[in-house]
Amino acid sequence: MEILLRLQALLDKTRAVDFLGPLALRLYLVPIFWMAGTKKFASFDDTVAWFGNPDWGLGLPFPALLAFLATATEILGAVFLLFGFAVRWISVPLMITMIVAMTTVHWQNGWLAIAEGSGTFATERTVGAIERLDRAKEILHEFGNYDWLTQNGNFVVLNNGIEFAATYLIMLLVLFFIGSGKYVSIDHWIGRKFNLD
Repeated sequence: MEILLRLQALLDKTRAVDFLGPLALRLYLVPIFWMAGTKKFASFDDTVAWFGNPDWGLGLPFPALLAFLATATEILGAVFLLFGFAVRWISVPLMITMIVAMTTVHWQNGWLAIAEGSGTFATERTVGAIERLDRAKEILHEFGNYDWLTQNGNFVVLNNGIEFAATYLIMLLVLFFIGSGKYVSIDHWIGRKFNLD
């Protein structure tokens, strides 16, 4: 029992650095949303077309409005997360963006972001992708410099399932409940100034 009490006392001492958890979540999400938002912004007309087209896009209503909202949410979200400003507030529209992405873009592809040929989450789609990947590797072995092409990692087939979007959603949900963290966030210093902590 004494060992458990000592371990608990040790854990209690880590509260001085518990701001590192939310900071790590924020900094992990910043480049994800920044790249997604700025990519949409850079080719905004294409983004609007993809949001609205029912044949090769998402077929969403009000594509210009929704493309603007998604783009602005991701860019502002990245900035707000970086500085730890209004983190709980910005987490809500970012979570909505992830839910929309999961249901409109990724859902039909299953769970896996990267195709796997076997395992719990493998589907007919991912098994087929592995067959195509194996054939592509054969072609590269025969006609390309396969060792050079794979020196920094293996070839994979993107399955584009909900895995990444669901992970980001969970991370945002955590930030919504715990906030931006102490010390390295504007939210913390605003809270201290106005005695909101």
